[in-house]
Amino acid sequence: MLGFLRKPLVVTVEINMNLVALTVMGLISRLWGLSYPRAVVFDEVYYGQFVSLYLKRIFFVDDSGPPFGHMLLALGGYLGGFDGNFLWNRIGAEYSMNVPVWSLRLLPALAGALCVPLAYQVLVELQVSHCAALGAALLILLENSLITQSRFMLLESILIFFILLAVLSYLKFYNLQKHSSFSGSWWFWLLLTGVACSCAVGVKYMGLFTYMLLLTIAGLHFWHMIGDQNLSNVALMCHFLARGLALVIIPVAMYLSFFYVHLTLLYRSGPHDQIMTSAFQASLEGGLARITQGQPLEVAYGSQITLRNVLGKPMQCWLHSHTNTYPIRYENGRGSSHQQQVTCYPFKDVNNWWIVKDPGMQQLVVSNPPRPVRHGHIVQLVHGITTRYLNTHDVAAPLSPHSQEVSCYIDYNISMPAQNLWRVEIVNRESDTDVWKTILSEVRFVHVNTSAVLKLSGASLPDWGYRQLEVVGEKLSKGYHQSMVWNVEEHRYGKSQEQKEREVELHSPTQMDISKNLSFMAKFTELQWKILTLKNEDTEHKYSSSALDWITMDTNIAYWLHPTSGAQIHLLGNVVTWASANIAALVYVCLSLWYLIRRRRKIYDIPEGSPDSHRFAAPWLSSLQIFASQEHVQCPDRSLVFLCLPRLLHIQPCDLRGALAVCH
Repeated sequence: MLGFLRKPLVVTVEINMNLVALTVMGLISRLWGLSYPRAVVFDEVYYGQFVSLYLKRIFFVDDSGPPFGHMLLALGGYLGGFDGNFLWNRIGAEYSMNVPVWSLRLLPALAGALCVPLAYQVLVELQVSHCAALGAALLILLENSLITQSRFMLLESILIFFILLAVLSYLKFYNLQKHSSFSGSWWFWLLLTGVACSCAVGVKYMGLFTYMLLLTIAGLHFWHMIGDQNLSNVALMCHFLARGLALVIIPVAMYLSFFYVHLTLLYRSGPHDQIMTSAFQASLEGGLARITQGQPLEVAYGSQITLRNVLGKPMQCWLHSHTNTYPIRYENGRGSSHQQQVTCYPFKDVNNWWIVKDPGMQQLVVSNPPRPVRHGHIVQLVHGITTRYLNTHDVAAPLSPHSQEVSCYIDYNISMPAQNLWRVEIVNRESDTDVWKTILSEVRFVHVNTSAVLKLSGASLPDWGYRQLEVVGEKLSKGYHQSMVWNVEEHRYGKSQEQKEREVELHSPTQMDISKNLSFMAKFTELQWKILTLKNEDTEHKYSSSALDWITMDTNIAYWLHPTSGAQIHLLGNVVTWASANIAALVYVCLSLWYLIRRRRKIYDIPEGSPDSHRFAAPWLSSLQIFASQEHVQCPDRSLVFLCLPRLLHIQPCDLRGALAVCH
């Protein structure tokens, strides 16, 4: 029974010294002197603000991409004990002692260091020689631009790490497919492919290129499997479901989880609230939530409300009026109605309050029980302070002459009767009997007499309008734009019939003890849409450049300048690496065309038994583009390798040309 003790216990371990050496050199090149310079370098001024907001749990929106990369940077700050208190206001600002510079830069540096052995492993899995794989890894190790990006609090090295990890995982999975399908290691590498893809997309949307590449290649591989008569229908279905789970369902679930963690961490009101809807703002702690928490849900006749335009551009604003009237004549000679001005005002103000009135009754208070306003009901909107009715008529708007002027009606005893009836249309209704709800309902106001829709034109009025935003009546057309949609933000049930008492009531805050929380999917959908649409594509950053400028090395970026010594840090590629990449790409294309022409002439330079590996490697190595893109720089970090070149040239593994033909 104890016979196993008679022999020694032997453990055999195989260590790839190439891999170990590359990993050590990668760590040294990226981690040595990581805290230098102890000052804000380039986009650290941008990402550092988000790190501080994470650590303070303050909500923000970054239009450059998903939140996973920002959370990783914030994790470095959290592990280093950073409290988020630093003013990220300019490049070159010296870090205070409470900022753990080394910790903040650690994760990008580790990711950049691990890219070196990952690149080596990718080439090994593509079945090229270890010498050629080592040459490619050394070029990545010595690449100036990758070293520069890895040593600071930036996202590029993290993105490249997850891209390479996804490619490596799929290659290992594919190679295991041939002899050990559905084994533990097969499942591990397949699942890791999906996880790495979701992480790459979660760092920056440039990761979508790699994800789509892997999905395309996985689809092609499965298409070839369908033609394999040795596989049963059940086996094919199992393969299909496994790939669907790992490459579609898991990445989507993980992508949603990034936003779930993001929204869970950032529960406090912050500087970016104003671009979100009122419902989203009300779900955050502080800010609007302190005002709107627990307001009456259903808008009723007699309700006192503020109306916020849903568009939020050029800035958030509320329907507003004041005692001033439109000038009798505008500067261009056109006349106006000389009625009371109606604008959209970008600040909280008592003149933003309106009363929802039943046209058939005179009272301006809520009855008991309240009579809710529903979709399709006709209402009058009475300005709370001046008690004048919201009105529009066939008079040109001051800045938008093709639209109607919107005003609060003043009876001048002339032939211009009041036209102050509006139909409430709930845009996001579930049925035609839906009740108008605070914050949740998005409504249009359609003028009964002219069918014009109350709309924010976005134009800024002249001095006589105090530079407030113009509101017009737009003729009803098919479809709608967000500038025509409004939602109730602040709401109370009016109790005072007398004007003086009502003014006191309008000045007082409204709070009850009922909360309105959006679901995660509602918040995710809104936040995702803002990220995709918020960026202003009409503006160009001063550091922007074209991809060709980087391929030819005609440009660089100054990351940092020492204020006294003149020491500088620049983002610039390695001449040897980039020149060899350009030459290898050109030679590869020429050789491919040459061999295709010769094959067409029935001249087979490459043996019939060998092209499979070439056909597999070539699309990978020519399609795999690692984009280290920032919001203002389009900088392709080049194809990883063109290893088909040395193989097509029949170069021996240790031939120097094999290494030179490997391009980063």
